[in-house]
Amino acid sequence: MDFWIFGRRRIKRTPRKQTAEIDELMKQAKKVIPERVAFFAPLVGVVPGRIAIRCQKTRWGSCSAKGNLNFNCLLMLAPPEVMDSVVVHELCHLKQMNHSKKFYDEVLRVMPDYRTRQKWLKEHGAELLKHAY
Repeated sequence: MDFWIFGRRRIKRTPRKQTAEIDELMKQAKKVIPERVAFFAPLVGVVPGRIAIRCQKTRWGSCSAKGNLNFNCLLMLAPPEVMDSVVVHELCHLKQMNHSKKFYDEVLRVMPDYRTRQKWLKEHGAELLKHAY
């Protein structure tokens, strides 16, 4: 265990255990997700930066101001169309770094059934996230 000292506080950090299941999901995600990004990026009209795959407890994806994309390896447990909706969502953040009407107009332009796909993630996502460390 690591102990980090910030000012006067000591924060105990518990090491994460890597399971065979997570190892396999990471391996699959590192192959599949960049392929999906490469497919959808021209449709959105953007060029993403670095793509990182992690196992996260609360997020499916994120986009940095530098154009780097992060995705959760647990997306491999979702149907492919749901994973694609997260990819499109993050790619559209390269045009609109917010969740405005313009942002969702762009998402729906590329993926007209986006809301149906996101509904599946809202209904079943918590169960998938239980696989995180």
